[in-house]
Amino acid sequence: MLRISELKLPLGHPPEAMAPAIVERLGIAADDLVSYAVARRAHDARRKSAILMVYSVDVALRDEASVLERFKGDHHVRVKPDTDYRFVAKAPERFDGPRPVVIGAGPCGLFAGLILAQMGLKPIIVDRGKVVRERTKDTWGLWRRGELNPESNVQFGEGGAGTFSDGKLYSQIKDPRFLGRKVLEEFVKAGAPEEILTEAHPHIGTFRLVHMVENMRALIESLGGEYRWQHRVEDFDIEVGADGSRQLKGLHLAGGDYLPARHVVMALGHSARDTFQVLYDRGVHIEAKPFSIGVRIEHPQSWMDRARFGDCAGHPDLGAADYSLSHHCKNGRTVYSFCMCPGGTVVAATSEPGRVVTNGMSQYSRNERNANSGFVVGIDPERDYPGHPLAGVEFQRKWESLAYVAGGSSYRAPGQKVGDFLAGRPSTELGEVTPSYKPGVTLTDLSACLPDFVVEAMREALPVFGRQIAGYDHPDVILTGVETRTSSPVRITRGKDFQSLNTAGLFPAGEGAGYAGGILSAAVDGIKVAEAVAQRYVAEGLIPAAT
Repeated sequence: MLRISELKLPLGHPPEAMAPAIVERLGIAADDLVSYAVARRAHDARRKSAILMVYSVDVALRDEASVLERFKGDHHVRVKPDTDYRFVAKAPERFDGPRPVVIGAGPCGLFAGLILAQMGLKPIIVDRGKVVRERTKDTWGLWRRGELNPESNVQFGEGGAGTFSDGKLYSQIKDPRFLGRKVLEEFVKAGAPEEILTEAHPHIGTFRLVHMVENMRALIESLGGEYRWQHRVEDFDIEVGADGSRQLKGLHLAGGDYLPARHVVMALGHSARDTFQVLYDRGVHIEAKPFSIGVRIEHPQSWMDRARFGDCAGHPDLGAADYSLSHHCKNGRTVYSFCMCPGGTVVAATSEPGRVVTNGMSQYSRNERNANSGFVVGIDPERDYPGHPLAGVEFQRKWESLAYVAGGSSYRAPGQKVGDFLAGRPSTELGEVTPSYKPGVTLTDLSACLPDFVVEAMREALPVFGRQIAGYDHPDVILTGVETRTSSPVRITRGKDFQSLNTAGLFPAGEGAGYAGGILSAAVDGIKVAEAVAQRYVAEGLIPAAT
């Protein structure tokens, strides 16, 4: 079977137009085409008056060899890649050896646990939070009543931070083994729509993610895996040898439990600040990492649809418009859009009392009134928070605390209209755009809870982005602060074997460890780390390698 990429058809084309387009592209007779299947679908809206649908298509031909020979210099016509997933090891059917432990039940921990379970290793998954439906109730408690549960919120609990997000399932990571395909296929088995296998920018949304996460938990348990909820890891038992070597021996859990463990996947989220501190105190190698800080920016979705698609706005093949923007400023900073949520809402995402954090979320339908995205500025450890591996955490806390005060010390978020932000004056009343953040927005001056260099860079970037997308810098557009959890402020550094640089048996993974950003990349990293754990089992003679 061959794969054709960059096959273009006009927006709104009938399904029967695909076969003739394939025949014309390959220069073959119609009866030489045996079958075809769409592998990927995207759109090209650079010309609003002539929007195109862009496909990758897998085709079966009567004579594939001759077609390949004619197109041997064309990388858009090639052999269909092998995307099947293959396990690196397999435990005996009644394996009773030491069980691996996964800390965290977000996307990374979920897929690490799934792969370990599918290899027969019966993992134990511990999480400080609650099962997803109980966690959802606690999260709504903050959004509706301003009541924060520090152990059960947007950041902590089953599904991780990705549960309360747009559910985007695409990434720019290099993926030569097509591990992302394995992730998408498992999601479909768990209840995701099959279209995520072909859409260039697939997403799921919170309500569907909840159901899928439950189904995947049930699968892991059916394979011998075990979950332990509301079990925060309070300390690490690390044995230090006479030669200075360090081996993880077990975990001390909240409530006094001790869990022996020599193979632990550290799938922490980017907000597990107390655990970062414990790891640092125990001498695990950690280093500061860049992240970004800024606000959420909200526009009416209809403005974005019109700006991106022109007269084609609202076409069912296009959906709600998104965007990706970046600008390098005179002060050396980069401003960019982050985690764009079409037809979504801005949500309260703090995990610590007395602090305000914003994030974005969409449902599968993406049919809420506003579009929102992070409008953030990149920062750097050496320049902005030097001197300590955990200094970035304190940097985040400072601005989150100031945002809490600016919002009225009640988990309301500080907000400001773009026109007022550019003019350097507080906002006192709303205009055409109504903010979606719950528990609510207090209009004020956002410069009180953002670094001066961030404010300077954002003021430079807004009109630049306005020239790229009509209405982006409209005076009534709403900014809601602060966005600080764009990625982890630390990296729990690992070697080529995926283990901590100085602590054997500890496998840092995912977004909290500084090796992923978003649902798909975190899930892929979870697969890689699970494989590394299995390979340690093979090296230690506990299980055989895959044949």
